[in-house]
Amino acid sequence: MSPDRPRTTDSPDSPDSPDSPDSRESPDSRDSVDSRDSPALALGGYAATRVVGLAILALAAVATGKDGLHRLSGRWDSVWYVRIAENGYGYEVTLPNGSVHSDLAFFPLFPALERALSTVLPVDAATAGLLVSWTASLAAAWGIYAVGSHVAGRQAGVVLAVLWGVYPTAFVQSMAYTETLFTALAAWSVLAVLRDRWILAGALCALAGLTRPTAAALIAAIGITAVVSVVRGRKLPARMVAGVLLAPLGWLAYIVYVGAREGSATAYFDVQAAWGNSIDGGVALARFIWGLPPLAALGLCAALALLGWLVVLCVRQKQPLPLLVYTIGVVVVSLIGAAYFGSRPRLMMPAFGLLLPAAAALVRLRVRNRVLVLTGLALASGAYGAFTLLGSGPP
Repeated sequence: MSPDRPRTTDSPDSPDSPDSPDSRESPDSRDSVDSRDSPALALGGYAATRVVGLAILALAAVATGKDGLHRLSGRWDSVWYVRIAENGYGYEVTLPNGSVHSDLAFFPLFPALERALSTVLPVDAATAGLLVSWTASLAAAWGIYAVGSHVAGRQAGVVLAVLWGVYPTAFVQSMAYTETLFTALAAWSVLAVLRDRWILAGALCALAGLTRPTAAALIAAIGITAVVSVVRGRKLPARMVAGVLLAPLGWLAYIVYVGAREGSATAYFDVQAAWGNSIDGGVALARFIWGLPPLAALGLCAALALLGWLVVLCVRQKQPLPLLVYTIGVVVVSLIGAAYFGSRPRLMMPAFGLLLPAAAALVRLRVRNRVLVLTGLALASGAYGAFTLLGSGPP
């Protein structure tokens, strides 16, 4: 299979379409899923996980006398996005150690959407941020379902979307953060490549590049897939060239903007370094592990080994090249920076391909058992989210 061509046709009537039954689905008719219902099941299942998480947060907030809603839209990075939406760039904070945190570390698309929505609706920028994040979360779940369906069948696509909703740090998906917007753009961009829609893929990637620096992984996925496709097919379609050229424009535009504003070609990277987010090839991670008590260090190494095994499973599952490169790229970008270790699981959350082997495994269970597993994971994820939000907050 050429990596730039879809495995299936786009016709819903085709027997090989991702929206029609195939041999990968369970033969048990009681576990079958109607193709017309699959997207609704994916979105409904995903939304249910987020409702569970919000309900647990609300109950915990009442029990502790804290404001759960405020922690979703009015603290941590959300405050920086709101300030940019209301006043533009230019705010800095000087810490006691002398380091300077600039709002230029935050990419512009999310606060721009906050500003636009708060202009046309009778809501403030903070509330607009929640609306953007929640809407994007549904778009992300739909895109994740579509990619999973394309690769492993409809039922795996449904489970994949729900699994993303019960990710350990999935509580961030309910916050005014950029993870849901970026994941939505990335998922649909990957699907566009799988369906040979290069210009759409490049345009979505450009928007992702205005959302998070992790777009570098998506840019790499599109570029590498294009190169492999050209080598194998010995053809260079104009739409592929256009898509590859479009892909990095958003990311590059913001890097250039910061450089021009600050008068230095490396200004954006200097800003990130001041936040402690410089790229060091994993040195900070190694030092963090080395400084832990032996038992904690062993546990963390086991978690990293599990992460490596998930990547191996993705390779063994023969995931399509753009999805595989994107997934591995997000993982690598999340591990080679000097950012606070606790933020790394959140940074890896857009790598939804890591969950596809688990989704394929869960599909082998009967529907009732599958629902029980996902329900248990939703409760655990919600409890962890409430504990984190009402405690120290998201890293």
